[in-house]
Amino acid sequence: MIISSILITFGAYAFMEFVAWFAHKYVMHGFLWYLHKDHHQVEPGFFEKNDAFFFIFAIPSAYCFITGALYHDFRFFIGLGILLYGISYFFVHDVIIHQRFKWFRNWDNTYVRGIRRAHKMHHKHLGKEDGENFGMLIVPFRYFLEQRKNKTN
Repeated sequence: MIISSILITFGAYAFMEFVAWFAHKYVMHGFLWYLHKDHHQVEPGFFEKNDAFFFIFAIPSAYCFITGALYHDFRFFIGLGILLYGISYFFVHDVIIHQRFKWFRNWDNTYVRGIRRAHKMHHKHLGKEDGENFGMLIVPFRYFLEQRKNKTN
Protein backbone atom coordinates (compact mmCIF):
# COMPACT_ATOMS: atom_id res chain seq x y z
CA MET A 1 0.00 0.00 0.00
CA ILE A 2 2.74 2.49 0.93
CA ILE A 3 4.86 1.68 -2.12
CA SER A 4 1.91 1.95 -4.50
CA SER A 5 0.93 5.29 -2.90
CA ILE A 6 4.48 6.60 -3.40
CA LEU A 7 4.54 5.34 -6.99
CA ILE A 8 1.17 6.94 -7.78
CA THR A 9 2.29 10.24 -6.21
CA PHE A 10 5.59 10.21 -8.09
CA GLY A 11 3.88 9.17 -11.34
CA ALA A 12 1.38 12.01 -11.10
CA TYR A 13 4.21 14.43 -10.29
CA ALA A 14 6.25 13.28 -13.30
CA PHE A 15 3.20 13.32 -15.61
CA MET A 16 2.54 16.94 -14.62
CA GLU A 17 5.73 18.04 -16.38
CA PHE A 18 4.19 16.77 -19.64
CA VAL A 19 0.81 18.33 -18.77
CA ALA A 20 2.51 21.66 -17.99
CA TRP A 21 4.50 21.52 -21.25
CA PHE A 22 1.37 20.71 -23.27
CA ALA A 23 -0.74 23.36 -21.52
CA HIS A 24 2.00 25.96 -21.90
CA LYS A 25 2.50 25.31 -25.61
CA TYR A 26 -1.10 24.74 -26.74
CA VAL A 27 -3.28 26.49 -24.16
CA MET A 28 -1.23 29.38 -22.74
CA HIS A 29 0.29 30.17 -26.13
CA GLY A 30 -3.03 29.31 -27.76
CA PHE A 31 -6.61 30.17 -26.85
CA LEU A 32 -5.73 31.46 -23.33
CA TRP A 33 -2.94 33.73 -24.52
CA TYR A 34 -4.85 36.71 -23.10
CA LEU A 35 -4.12 35.33 -19.61
CA HIS A 36 -0.49 34.42 -20.35
CA LYS A 37 0.46 37.50 -22.41
CA ASP A 38 1.37 39.65 -19.41
CA HIS A 39 3.94 37.05 -18.41
CA HIS A 40 5.85 37.69 -21.65
CA GLN A 41 5.03 41.38 -21.99
CA VAL A 42 5.54 42.53 -18.43
CA GLU A 43 3.11 45.08 -17.05
CA PRO A 44 3.45 47.02 -13.79
CA GLY A 45 2.39 45.33 -10.58
CA PHE A 46 3.21 42.24 -8.59
CA PHE A 47 0.38 40.02 -9.82
CA GLU A 48 -0.15 38.92 -13.41
CA LYS A 49 -3.22 37.56 -15.19
CA ASN A 50 -0.97 34.57 -15.78
CA ASP A 51 -1.25 33.78 -12.06
CA ALA A 52 -4.78 32.51 -12.81
CA PHE A 53 -3.17 29.30 -14.06
CA PHE A 54 -2.31 28.53 -10.42
CA PHE A 55 -6.04 28.20 -9.75
CA ILE A 56 -6.71 26.34 -13.00
CA PHE A 57 -4.15 23.66 -12.08
CA ALA A 58 -5.34 23.59 -8.46
CA ILE A 59 -8.82 22.40 -9.51
CA PRO A 60 -7.84 18.84 -10.54
CA SER A 61 -5.57 18.57 -7.50
CA ALA A 62 -8.36 19.61 -5.13
CA TYR A 63 -10.83 17.31 -6.89
CA CYS A 64 -8.48 14.35 -6.52
CA PHE A 65 -7.74 15.17 -2.87
CA ILE A 66 -11.44 15.44 -1.99
CA THR A 67 -12.69 12.41 -3.89
CA GLY A 68 -9.68 10.35 -2.87
CA ALA A 69 -10.24 11.20 0.78
CA LEU A 70 -13.98 10.50 0.55
CA TYR A 71 -13.54 7.13 -1.15
CA HIS A 72 -10.14 6.21 0.34
CA ASP A 73 -8.57 5.52 -3.02
CA PHE A 74 -5.65 6.36 -5.32
CA ARG A 75 -7.05 9.76 -6.34
CA PHE A 76 -5.77 11.21 -3.09
CA PHE A 77 -2.19 10.40 -4.16
CA ILE A 78 -2.75 11.78 -7.67
CA GLY A 79 -3.87 15.03 -6.02
CA LEU A 80 -0.75 14.93 -3.85
CA GLY A 81 1.48 14.51 -6.92
CA ILE A 82 -0.21 17.46 -8.64
CA LEU A 83 0.18 19.56 -5.47
CA LEU A 84 3.88 18.70 -5.14
CA TYR A 85 4.44 19.60 -8.79
CA GLY A 86 2.64 22.91 -8.20
CA ILE A 87 4.93 23.65 -5.26
CA SER A 88 7.97 22.75 -7.39
CA TYR A 89 6.68 24.91 -10.22
CA PHE A 90 6.20 27.88 -7.91
CA PHE A 91 9.65 27.47 -6.38
CA VAL A 92 11.53 26.87 -9.63
CA HIS A 93 9.61 29.20 -11.96
CA ASP A 94 8.62 32.10 -9.73
CA VAL A 95 11.37 32.07 -7.10
CA ILE A 96 14.47 30.80 -8.93
CA ILE A 97 13.87 31.66 -12.60
CA HIS A 98 11.89 34.92 -12.46
CA GLN A 99 12.98 35.93 -8.96
CA ARG A 100 9.56 37.35 -8.15
CA PHE A 101 10.55 36.83 -4.55
CA LYS A 102 14.09 37.87 -3.72
CA TRP A 103 14.87 34.81 -1.61
CA PHE A 104 17.35 32.66 -3.48
CA ARG A 105 19.10 35.08 -5.81
CA ASN A 106 22.57 33.58 -5.63
CA TRP A 107 21.93 30.00 -6.68
CA ASP A 108 24.78 29.07 -8.95
CA ASN A 109 24.85 25.54 -10.25
CA THR A 110 24.65 23.96 -13.69
CA TYR A 111 21.01 22.89 -13.36
CA VAL A 112 19.75 26.31 -12.26
CA ARG A 113 21.80 28.12 -14.90
CA GLY A 114 20.54 25.65 -17.54
CA ILE A 115 16.84 26.05 -16.75
CA ARG A 116 17.22 29.82 -16.44
CA ARG A 117 18.90 29.97 -19.86
CA ALA A 118 16.22 27.77 -21.47
CA HIS A 119 13.52 29.94 -19.93
CA LYS A 120 15.27 33.10 -21.12
CA MET A 121 15.26 31.66 -24.65
CA HIS A 122 11.52 31.03 -24.24
CA HIS A 123 10.93 34.63 -23.18
CA LYS A 124 12.88 36.14 -26.06
CA HIS A 125 9.62 35.69 -27.99
CA LEU A 126 7.18 38.38 -26.84
CA GLY A 127 4.27 37.04 -28.89
CA LYS A 128 2.45 33.75 -28.69
CA GLU A 129 4.04 32.36 -31.87
CA ASP A 130 7.54 30.98 -32.44
CA GLY A 131 7.99 29.89 -28.84
CA GLU A 132 10.51 27.33 -27.67
CA ASN A 133 11.32 25.50 -24.43
CA PHE A 134 7.86 25.07 -22.94
CA GLY A 135 9.01 22.73 -20.16
CA MET A 136 9.87 23.82 -16.67
CA LEU A 137 11.91 21.10 -14.94
CA ILE A 138 13.01 19.27 -18.08
CA VAL A 139 14.60 21.34 -20.82
CA PRO A 140 16.92 20.40 -23.71
CA PHE A 141 20.21 19.01 -22.43
CA ARG A 142 22.22 21.48 -24.53
CA TYR A 143 21.44 24.27 -22.05
CA PHE A 144 23.06 22.34 -19.22
CA LEU A 145 26.11 21.50 -21.35
CA GLU A 146 26.36 25.13 -22.45
CA GLN A 147 26.24 26.36 -18.84
CA ARG A 148 28.73 23.76 -17.66
CA LYS A 149 31.12 24.74 -20.45
CA ASN A 150 30.69 28.46 -19.63
CA LYS A 151 31.48 27.76 -15.96
CA THR A 152 34.77 26.02 -16.78
CA ASN A 153 35.95 28.78 -19.15
